Amino acid sequence: MPTPHLAATFDHTLLRPDCTEAQITQLCQEARQHGFASACVPPCYVPLATRELSGSGVAVCTVIGFPLGYNSARVKFKEAEIALAEGATELDLVLNVSLLKSGQLEAVQAEVEDLADLADVHDAILKVIIETALLTEAEMETAARLCAEAGAHFVKTSTGFASRGASVADVELLRRVLPAGVRIKASGGIRTRAQALAMLAAGADRLGTSNSLAILQEDESTPS
Repeated sequence: MPTPHLAATFDHTLLRPDCTEAQITQLCQEARQHGFASACVPPCYVPLATRELSGSGVAVCTVIGFPLGYNSARVKFKEAEIALAEGATELDLVLNVSLLKSGQLEAVQAEVEDLADLADVHDAILKVIIETALLTEAEMETAARLCAEAGAHFVKTSTGFASRGASVADVELLRRVLPAGVRIKASGGIRTRAQALAMLAAGADRLGTSNSLAILQEDESTPS
């Protein structure tokens, strides 16, 4: 039988570099139809998504510093300002993993803090992608604590562009480290109902996936 509210955990996502305007329009229509939490679209399509999702209750989500995260902090801030002005209400910011691994923790935290403050001014949500595939467990803990201290609303596991996406172990580690008020978004490689439910059971609050419809179809056909 369908799992209650599973659709409401999905950030219905299309971030391929070759995606088209027509595909983004379809993504938004699907998000509206199924009551997904958000449609996550490339920054250039935020105005389109804002129009398509107006009045639907589905959030417009976009990415900042995507997918590598080592843009300058000023560029990321301007990118976020533009996205918010064009209608985005959720920002998925890629952490500067290079600076994190170089020990420049104050710079990393300052960047997240500035974006979290900006999001708060606009009553928006900031999710910080720490790219767990590139981090040791100790670095994941450091990144998670840093994000929490900087005021991020979510810590997100992955861009989907690294060597792997989310794992249950990643989510469990983040849930142990993060305070209760900071939520978790698992993303990257979530293709089946079983994977989705495992991530939620491990402590994820949102699921970023381009396979939302297939998961829902599987969910509806699963016997009770």
